[in-house]
Amino acid sequence: MLRSRADMLRVGRPALRFGSGCAGLRMTTLMDVKNLNEVPAFITKDGSEIRELLAQRNSAVRNQSLAEARVPVGGSTLEHYHVKTEEIYYITSGAGRMRIENQTRAVNPGDAIAIPPGQKHKIWNTGRETLTLLCCCAPGYEHSDTVITETSPGLDEPRTTGN
Repeated sequence: MLRSRADMLRVGRPALRFGSGCAGLRMTTLMDVKNLNEVPAFITKDGSEIRELLAQRNSAVRNQSLAEARVPVGGSTLEHYHVKTEEIYYITSGAGRMRIENQTRAVNPGDAIAIPPGQKHKIWNTGRETLTLLCCCAPGYEHSDTVITETSPGLDEPRTTGN
């Protein structure tokens, strides 16, 4: 189905265009821009609230995803790991503690955290405001790739082992 340029700008999917190429058709992708205030929030399997900015569900992106996550004051995610997915957390506001396997440290705005596949991880909000972070996943986030390793957030807030 061919769509108009205006439709393509709204949904951010590839458009078919006439031109040189196989059988006279070529694929072009129009700019795909999402605004954080225009994407719906949902709760992930680990209990965090996210707004998925770019992913296979809502954009032309196919091999990764980018979302903003928010952890309320005093809150945390459930400890979990991803079978296939590697993640990068980038802290944009607030203060927290991050645990990957047996290592724990304080995290603050400007910190980027690498989380390899199979590594159990959890983040706590230890500050006085919402902890906000960007999550980049490759391949893109899927509930089915998330394995929860605790039944409730618990009170086992770790000590800071570094800044």
